Amino acid sequence: MIDPRLTGHVAIVTGANQGIGAAIALALATQGTAVLAAYLRMDPSPYADDPSFPAQYGRVRAQDARSVVDRIVAAGGKAVAVEADLADPATPARLFDEAAASFGPVDILVNNASGWLSDTFRPDTRDRFGRPLTHVDAGTFDRQFAVDARAPALLIAEFARRHLARKSNWGRIVGLTSGGPHGFPEEVSYGAAKAAQENYTMSAAAELAPYGVTANMVQPPVTDTGWVTPEVEKQITGSSPLSRIARPEDVAEVVTLLASHQARYVTGQIVRMS
Repeated sequence: MIDPRLTGHVAIVTGANQGIGAAIALALATQGTAVLAAYLRMDPSPYADDPSFPAQYGRVRAQDARSVVDRIVAAGGKAVAVEADLADPATPARLFDEAAASFGPVDILVNNASGWLSDTFRPDTRDRFGRPLTHVDAGTFDRQFAVDARAPALLIAEFARRHLARKSNWGRIVGLTSGGPHGFPEEVSYGAAKAAQENYTMSAAAELAPYGVTANMVQPPVTDTGWVTPEVEKQITGSSPLSRIARPEDVAEVVTLLASHQARYVTGQIVRMS
């Protein structure tokens, strides 16, 4: 049996109230890692009358992370939920303080949360899946970059500062991306922000390697976190080599692998899942 040697470590997982983030929190906790599940509840009311936005998806995005924490604790693990807005520059230090007070120093950081929106340079008002589409402006830029680029950068910086201060020699940083460097039509600011996050993470891999820290990104395939409608599934199925839509647990397993002892020589990589 392979031992990932994750028992006793402490992780911050952002966006951990639902979807991939929740699955990652559960997967790490199953391996003995104490988890701070950071989340922000999203108001579903703007999409109440939009058939392209599944009602169930709105409900899970509006929930807190209590059920995730309850599942972890019921299984004998350790977890705490903290609601925090990653667009606030003060949030990273607060999350690290809360995790340290509950479990000890953080040595695993998973940058999963996203402030996703769909925007475009074209005049279209709907994307290819029929979802509302807005135009690139200062508002879409600020919202997307605050959560998907600046927050991961500040979280990595906080991780590094504390790691070096306590002279630790083990750490893991894993981010989630969507292939932004090659452009992302109809999700223009999202793709650009993810490209920035990738760059920050690759820089962390190079700069923090001498201190025992690995830093990698995972690019999941299309993953059903509740947003996949029949129309979306029809367009996507067959476009991937595996010809199926992934589950959050599939992505969580790859993130857990990158956090494990077995991946100690894997750093500066973007792991693209088919």
